[in-house]
Amino acid sequence: MLILYQFQRTWGNPNLSHFCCKTETYLRMAEIEYDIKTTLPLSAPKGKLPYIKDGDLKLADSRFILRHLKTRYKDLDKGLNPSESALSLAMQRLIEEHLFWVTMYSRWQYTDANWQVNKKAVFGVLPPVIRDVAALVYRYRIGRQIYGHGIGRHKPEEIFELGMLDIDALSACLGDKKYFLGDQPTTLDASAFGFLINTIACPIESPVKDHGLSKSNLRNYVDRIKTEYYADLRQP
Repeated sequence: MLILYQFQRTWGNPNLSHFCCKTETYLRMAEIEYDIKTTLPLSAPKGKLPYIKDGDLKLADSRFILRHLKTRYKDLDKGLNPSESALSLAMQRLIEEHLFWVTMYSRWQYTDANWQVNKKAVFGVLPPVIRDVAALVYRYRIGRQIYGHGIGRHKPEEIFELGMLDIDALSACLGDKKYFLGDQPTTLDASAFGFLINTIACPIESPVKDHGLSKSNLRNYVDRIKTEYYADLRQP
C-alpha cells in the first residue's frame, strides 16, 4: 500500500500544505489507493513534505511523486495534446513558483494574527517546551527563503499586487469550464485546487484572498472539487 506522509489535517481542509494537498488530490482524482501518516518535515527526505513510500521506494517532492504515480498507476494527462500540456506546465509554474510565495508571505510574515494562526496549525502538535523554539527557527528560515526567492524584497502592497495578477490569470484560464483543461481532471487541477484552497479557503487573511474570493468561478471550483473528492471532510 502506498503511504503518503504529510501534515495533519487542519482548518477543515485536506492539508495546510499546498503541495501535500496537491499530491493527495492527484491520488484521489486518479483513484489510487493510499494510506496517510501524519508527520513533520524534520526527518523527511529533502526536509520537506509531502513524501511517499511505495514498496521499497521512498520519494520526496510533489513533482517527482506525481511523475511516479503517472508511470506506475494512472496518468491523468495522457489525453492532453502538446499545446494543452504546455499550458498545464506554464500554469503549474505560475501557481507553484510564484503564487505559492505570495501565500507563504501571507502566513509567515504579513500580520501577527496570520502568524499566530499559522503557528498553531503547523507547530501545535509539538510539546510546549519545543513549540516556540521550533516556530521561531522555522519562521526565520522561511523568511530567508521568501527573501531569497525575491518576492520578500517588495512592499506588502507590491507583493499582493503581483499575487492578484496570478489570481486573474487562473480565473481567466478556468473560465466556465468544469476543470482547467476541459471536462476531466488533470495534474493542473490537482495543483490548482491544492493552492487555491490554501489561498481563499483557509483562515489566513490577505488582499490576495479577498481578490480570489471575488472570482466566483474560482470559489465554485474549489467548493466543487472539495465536495467531489473530499466528501469525507465535509462538515456535518
